[in-house]
Amino acid sequence: MKVLVFAEQRDGKLKKASLEAMSVGRDLADATGGSAAAVVLGQGVAGLAEALGKAGAEKVFVGDDALFAQYSNDAYGLAVGKAAQVFGAEALLFSATAMGKDLAPKVTARLGIGLLSDVTGIVTEGGVLFRRPIYAGKAFATLAPQSGKPFGLTLRPNVFPVKDSPKAGEVVSLDHGVVPGDIKAVVEKIVTAQGELLDVAEANVIVSGGRGMKGPENYKILEDLAREMGGAVGASRAAVDAGWISHSHQVGQTGKVVSPGLYIACGISGAIQHLAGMSSSKVIVAINKDPEAPIFKVATYGIVGDLFEVVPLFTQAVKAMKAGA
Repeated sequence: MKVLVFAEQRDGKLKKASLEAMSVGRDLADATGGSAAAVVLGQGVAGLAEALGKAGAEKVFVGDDALFAQYSNDAYGLAVGKAAQVFGAEALLFSATAMGKDLAPKVTARLGIGLLSDVTGIVTEGGVLFRRPIYAGKAFATLAPQSGKPFGLTLRPNVFPVKDSPKAGEVVSLDHGVVPGDIKAVVEKIVTAQGELLDVAEANVIVSGGRGMKGPENYKILEDLAREMGGAVGASRAAVDAGWISHSHQVGQTGKVVSPGLYIACGISGAIQHLAGMSSSKVIVAINKDPEAPIFKVATYGIVGDLFEVVPLFTQAVKAMKAGA
C-alpha cells in the first residue's frame, strides 16, 4: 500500500499530530509491503523533511510557495490532491485537527474516494482494519477499506505514538499547479489571543472546568495548574454557554474531541455530551463535591471535595515536585 500523509505545520513547525500520523503511515506501509511519503505545504518549509524522514517518510513532497504561507482550503486541497496523484497514493492520512478535519473532506471529495474520520485504532494482522468511536463514544465500529480502492483517514491526535523509523526523507519539489485565481477565499490576517495556553486538541495534559467553577474569575486556578503541568485549559459546554470562557476551550460532542495523557475534570458533572469528547483520555482525574456525579464512573481517580480547596493544593504539590526534581 502506498500511503501519503499530510504533514501540518504552523509557523514553520510540524504539529506533533502530524508526526503521529506519519508513524501510522509508516506502520501501514510496512504491514502491506508498500511505501510511505508525506506532503508539506507552506513558505520556507523544506527543512521539515528531515523530521518526517525520521518518522518514516521515504519521500517528502514539498510545496514551498507564498500561496501556502497561510492555510487555504482551496490552495491546500488542490496541492495535496496533486501530490496524491503524483505519488499514486492508495491511502491518504490526515490528523483530526481543525485543519485536518477541514482539508480531508475537500481532498477526498476532489479525488472521488471515501473518508473514514476520527480513527483511534488500527489492526494490521490478517488485513487492515480501522477502529473509530460511534454513538458519542458509547460504542466502537471496526471497518475495513474497500479492496482495491483508495481511501482517506483522519486520525485522532494524542492516540498514536510517534516512532523513530528513519527513512530517506527525500525532498521532492511539488509541481502543484496552483495559481492565485484558484483561491476563492484569502486569509488577510490571523489574530491570536495573548498569553493563550496550548490548544486542548493537542495538549497532553488538560485541566477542565464546568458549572462548578461558579464564574469566569475562578478559571485562574485552573490556568495556574495547567501552566505548571505544561497543559491546556478546557471547559464543559455549560461553562462556555455561560460566557465564562471561549468556545475554543470547549471539550465535548459540540466542542473538541481530545485524548490527552491526563484529563483533570473540575466541577464537571459528566454529561454524556462531555464524556463523548474526553472519555478516551488515558488517565482521568475527577474533582467534584457530589459523590454521585456521573464523571466518577469514567474517572481513573476521583476526589470528592471542594475544587477551590483541592486545585490550589494540586498546584502546590506540582510546584513542590518540580522544585525537588
